[in-house]
Amino acid sequence: MSAPKITIIGSINMDLVTQSPRFPKVGETLIGSGFHRFMGGKGANQAVAAARLGAEVTMIGAVGDDSFGRELCANLKREGVNTDNIHTASGQATGMANITVAENDNHIIIVPGANFSITPADIEAQAPAIAAADIILCQLEIPMECVITAAKLAKKHRKPFILNPAPAQPLPAELLPNITLLTPNAYELAISLGLPEDTPAETLMQQSPCPVLMTRGAEGALYHDEQRHVQHQPSFKVTPADTTGAGDTFNGALAVFWQQGMAEAVKQACAAAALSVTKLGAQGGMPTAAELARFLQQQ
Repeated sequence: MSAPKITIIGSINMDLVTQSPRFPKVGETLIGSGFHRFMGGKGANQAVAAARLGAEVTMIGAVGDDSFGRELCANLKREGVNTDNIHTASGQATGMANITVAENDNHIIIVPGANFSITPADIEAQAPAIAAADIILCQLEIPMECVITAAKLAKKHRKPFILNPAPAQPLPAELLPNITLLTPNAYELAISLGLPEDTPAETLMQQSPCPVLMTRGAEGALYHDEQRHVQHQPSFKVTPADTTGAGDTFNGALAVFWQQGMAEAVKQACAAAALSVTKLGAQGGMPTAAELARFLQQQ
């Protein structure tokens, strides 16, 4: 099959990662075990994940006119991502994330910076990049009105629109009909739909007005097949080093294998996400197509 053309609309951040033996309590100071700086942002992460798996990726987003912005754009180019549609916002700081890694999990605080300088008019101006793509991938680290504009443009041009609804927030009614597939975890889906967080997973999926693919961590994923029946894809067992970016790897891989059907795309995405957690950094463990194929052969 020819390489899929994927347009990703989303955030570009610098990740500042602190490793700790455990998460601090309120008001507590701990001595950390390490500090790292990684390229990140959900949009950029998903772009790198898709590019490493062989897709033709175009990134739409914004960075500040600072050293972080220049470094992040250079990294995307090295990864084979088309950066022609990334805007440099004058006078703005590039987005950043403070990440604490402990106990095989992570806590993350995002400071949007230039990511929130994007306007619906900016998205409208990117209509050619949306029309030229096979699939559109978006997240919620840019203004909601920009996500809505992107979804409507994708529908206008008859392109599948995958929304990874993270960070979690309620989704406007005008957005939901334009989503081809929603890819939350259980918490994100509950928040997206305005339902109690303790609602059972399958009940949440039944309540969604659009098809859902719910990531479940070590339990794999639940997804709606073409008949809206709920199916389960088991996870792949690995020894985790850092779970940061696993969801972004999942979404990037899902878009790459979308044309092979839902079941195969979810399987490939689960395997890619499993591989990604074996190294530090959101992008550090994202596999190439050859690495993913080799991993699946060993299972």
